[in-house]
Amino acid sequence: MKDIPFADLTLFITGPTFIRPQIRQAGLLPEFGHRDTENNLRFKPIMANLKKLAGVGDDHQVIIFNGSGSTAMEASIRSLVADGETVLNVSVGAFGDLYHKMAVVNGKKAAQLKFEPGRAMDLAALEAALGEHKPAVVTITHNETSTGVTNDIVAACRAIRKSGALALVDGVSLFGGAPAMIAESGCAMYSTSTQKSLGLPAGFGIAFVTAEAVDKAGKVQNRGHSSDILGQLGRAGKFQTLTTPNCTLANQMFVQLDYIVNEEGIANRFARHEKMRGMVADFVSGLPGYELFAQEGHRSATLTTVRVPEGISVKDLKALKEVMRGKGYLYDPGYGKLNEQLEKDGQRPIFRIGHMGDITPAMLEKYLADLGPALPKA
Repeated sequence: MKDIPFADLTLFITGPTFIRPQIRQAGLLPEFGHRDTENNLRFKPIMANLKKLAGVGDDHQVIIFNGSGSTAMEASIRSLVADGETVLNVSVGAFGDLYHKMAVVNGKKAAQLKFEPGRAMDLAALEAALGEHKPAVVTITHNETSTGVTNDIVAACRAIRKSGALALVDGVSLFGGAPAMIAESGCAMYSTSTQKSLGLPAGFGIAFVTAEAVDKAGKVQNRGHSSDILGQLGRAGKFQTLTTPNCTLANQMFVQLDYIVNEEGIANRFARHEKMRGMVADFVSGLPGYELFAQEGHRSATLTTVRVPEGISVKDLKALKEVMRGKGYLYDPGYGKLNEQLEKDGQRPIFRIGHMGDITPAMLEKYLADLGPALPKA
């Protein structure tokens, strides 16, 4: 085969993420027919292990969408917000804003509750917004990838349910790295994807839905085709996907979920992510002028955002990306739109460190040792 000049970098961005060699190798397993018995050999254990990782039982059904976490999120809007109803989109960053955009472009009556970047959802403000807008549906981000903030979705969803609304949760960058709290929160639908904390290539959106969501979807018109959770569930009940799946990714997912559940262990996986969060916090504490960006008590277990000292620009952070590429890493210079806005407002920009999926503490330790000397000085 002709030599292809692709760099084999270790990804410390916030998705896609590092893929361990065993999962790359699993991509060579045989193709299969998605309506054949071979399909069930993959997807039946995939769905069972997803439930174990989610901490849910038979009161939740699993849907696997061809697409991404955004595909699952948009399906939640199309399937669960009826015409004339208000959907309240709670945003602590770019991906909360995305959920709001999905509601707007799908013609839904949408209101938005926004919080300052780096800050978590405030429960009193949420309760006030619920009283003001009286929404039928509320969306909230569990783990905001642009800012590294984790929301207390149990408290949020309890308030949402108490108001009589359905709660829809975006758990894209958290699921597989920390407890999803799906059963505890009582959310009607929880959306996630393969390419972040599950340590898999992109290609599938994943949703966990309750009977409450199924009942509501039956009352919503114009749910679309692939965005219709009822149509999806018709196939999911047979351990299938509604549309033709990426068979290569299905093989990789089968291997990876078996590893997570039966080899590494779910509790061990979550503990590893917590340990890496602590490692990065210790690293940042030793950098003069640098500080953690996300609100204390709400810092993500899967990624960390770091505010740089005065005098360091977005341009400097982008230049560092190329320096780290030369060391064999893909460095994350921060979420672009957020950094542009921070600089416009005269605030210091941020960079991100992804420590999710199959990144190990040893890998992270080496990365931080190489990153520290390369960072611009205050």
